[in-house]
Amino acid sequence: PLLFVIAWTSRKQMTKAFLKSREEIGGINATLENSIAGIRVTKAYANGEYEQERFEKNNRGYVKARGKAYKAMGIFSANMGFVSELYNVVVLVAGGLFCIYDKEHFNYADLVAFMISINLFISPIQTLIAFFEQLQDGITGFKRFVYILDIPVEEDARDAENIESPSGEVRFENVSFRYSEQGRLILDDISFDIPSGKTYAFVGASGGGKTTICHLIPKFYKLSEGMIYIDGKPIDKITNRSLRKNIGIVQQDVFLFTGTFKENIAYGKIGATDDEIIEAAKRANIHDYIMSLPDGYDTQIGERGIKLSGGQKQRLSIARVFLKNPSVLILDEATSALDNTTEALIQHSLFELCKGRTTLIVAHRLSTIRSADKIFVIDRGVIKEEGTHDELMEKNGAYKALYDSQFVSVEDMDLNGAANIG
Repeated sequence: PLLFVIAWTSRKQMTKAFLKSREEIGGINATLENSIAGIRVTKAYANGEYEQERFEKNNRGYVKARGKAYKAMGIFSANMGFVSELYNVVVLVAGGLFCIYDKEHFNYADLVAFMISINLFISPIQTLIAFFEQLQDGITGFKRFVYILDIPVEEDARDAENIESPSGEVRFENVSFRYSEQGRLILDDISFDIPSGKTYAFVGASGGGKTTICHLIPKFYKLSEGMIYIDGKPIDKITNRSLRKNIGIVQQDVFLFTGTFKENIAYGKIGATDDEIIEAAKRANIHDYIMSLPDGYDTQIGERGIKLSGGQKQRLSIARVFLKNPSVLILDEATSALDNTTEALIQHSLFELCKGRTTLIVAHRLSTIRSADKIFVIDRGVIKEEGTHDELMEKNGAYKALYDSQFVSVEDMDLNGAANIG
């Protein structure tokens, strides 16, 4: 019983120590992955020594945590070993006294029999002790594993239905959103309708909630209040797969997979033919560049497209959406990484892509959304102004201020290069 009391008491300390060491090794892996993925940024800022120090700091944390784990293991083993040997001492001393003072009922043969019996009993106990240490280490690893598995899986509602080729009518009805229950309100009672085939643009200062509006449509986040409707059907009654299959997104931060041009474009439509892939690349104005490479569409683009320029990544992402051919199109700063000449070429393709589709455009370059059917000015999660370009310019409000600030003439620049807008 004493052995089990000690084992149970030491269990919590060992579990805590092993869990901490698991967390530290996870931190090391995360830091290392970030350092390798961001190697260009590290070199650009000459922060190699800083990254090395971060890595060493995490290593020291792991060593410290692992030291505590070994200390807990040592204390556990020492206590268990002490109790085990204590039994032998008790039997030896007590048996010796019985042999001396009670020879009639207890002799040396009995003492030897007891000593052998105790050792036969203690041997499997010691084996169990060694296994108990491994068990605690395994339990902590299993807890980390279960923690990941217990993260709620994205599931459709029981009454969710598939939608096939929707017309693309989008309606926001009193939509409010915050990332956590106690977090800041990102969107506050947003309501608007986008008729099928129309192009609506969202402008405003960074952090106002423009991109969040676009991310709520494909259900990247769960609504806090209100509802979004596609063709009059609530999005929570639409299966995630069918909803996202009909939504194309070109994001500001382009993500490309390690592989070839062909594989990345084909990601927009798994199983697409070569002709479809080439046509999508032509419409995104990247076909000529791909064909100038020795391996053409089979050229490797490197991890996350590291071998490509920012504009080439953006055009490859646009080609992927051309191939997908969605009913609803979301352009989140789709041409932000392009130079003026390339942007002009891409804009023509994007306008062609927008025809007949419901399009939401998030833009900071206001020149790209002048022809939008309606423009919303978003400020701190609230729609401040709405209307066409000409209507908003006549209002002489927030939109006009944004527009004028982007088109200051060279004559308005002072000698220090600052815009003399006032």
